[in-house]
Amino acid sequence: MRRARRRWSGPSAPPWLLAAPALVLYGLVVLVPAAAGVMYAFTDWSGIGGFRFTGLDNFRTLAHDERTLDSLGNTLLLTVAIVVVQNGIGLLLALGVHARIRSRAVLRVVFFTPAVVSPVMVAFLWKYVYNPDPEAGLNGLLGAVGLGGLRQDWLGDPSLALWSVAAMVVWQYAGYSMVVFLAGLEGIPAELEEAATIDGAGRVQRFRYITWPLLAPALTVNVMLSTIGGLKLFDQVIAATNGGPGTSSETLSTVLYKEAFVYGKFGYSTTVALVLALFVAAISLVQIRYLRAREVSA
Repeated sequence: MRRARRRWSGPSAPPWLLAAPALVLYGLVVLVPAAAGVMYAFTDWSGIGGFRFTGLDNFRTLAHDERTLDSLGNTLLLTVAIVVVQNGIGLLLALGVHARIRSRAVLRVVFFTPAVVSPVMVAFLWKYVYNPDPEAGLNGLLGAVGLGGLRQDWLGDPSLALWSVAAMVVWQYAGYSMVVFLAGLEGIPAELEEAATIDGAGRVQRFRYITWPLLAPALTVNVMLSTIGGLKLFDQVIAATNGGPGTSSETLSTVLYKEAFVYGKFGYSTTVALVLALFVAAISLVQIRYLRAREVSA
């Protein structure tokens, strides 16, 4: 025992030495491929064989590529719709299941369950819901309740396909936003609500002046997660519409996938990926600064 104590009483290993294996693994798995991707963005690599450096040619092509520019617009529209609607529904669900109702525990599970399902499975499920057959899925339901005039080809109509995908994503992840808001609601001291009630504040006033300001951290988390998820949305789009009809539901993620694995333009696809990464980083930075400032003021 004395020898063991002497052995362990010596100087301990430097902290960086303990973290070295993880840092090396992180560098090999993340940093090296990322650096290679940045390099390939300036080449004409086809995925096989050698490559030639082309400077900024890929970026000039991207700036004049209507398909890519249209996909950028679709990505922004999808992101705005997802952030606003998903967080709005998530907040309403959180307020509902936070109330003292007997079934609140079951409702929490039911609303959160879609978030743990594979996005591809959700896309195939909703492809049936959006079945253009007037007697199946959503169209059949509309006909059954006397709203047959609202039947649509939800995924086949260029003016509806993008919003149909947005509804699919909101349905899946609204429960996730609910859980984050619910955690924020659970952290609000009950004494504040009780004091406001004694002072005569109604439900709307209590929500406006107490609940909403104290939900600022939860709002920051939800807005950041839903924004990043919307900007890099891929699985649901590729499985439900494959970017169609035409390019009406193309996103930047589906464009870079097709450029690489359909057309063999790996150099150009990494250019799109690099622009997407910088785009996500810039928007996230602006959002986090604004939302953090709101948290302080709240």
